[in-house]
Amino acid sequence: MAAIVYFRKISETEELVEYAFGDDPDAFERRLTVDKGSCTSTVQDAQVDYAFLKASRKLNALHTQRGVWPERGMSVS
Repeated sequence: MAAIVYFRKISETEELVEYAFGDDPDAFERRLTVDKGSCTSTVQDAQVDYAFLKASRKLNALHTQRGVWPERGMSVS
């Protein structure tokens, strides 16, 4: 079974990056925040599920590759 999650940057400060994410790029339902210092993510609704983990891992991978937090993207598996 295929899984897809889309994400879009909402805000960025010196310490945090916030993203909206979900399975519909036109109607994001959830938000996650990445702590830039530790590269750890938290999800606003406290629901740590596959979609959250997939988005979080992809964001960290892109940041590692590019050296910047992406504006938007997706992860497909």
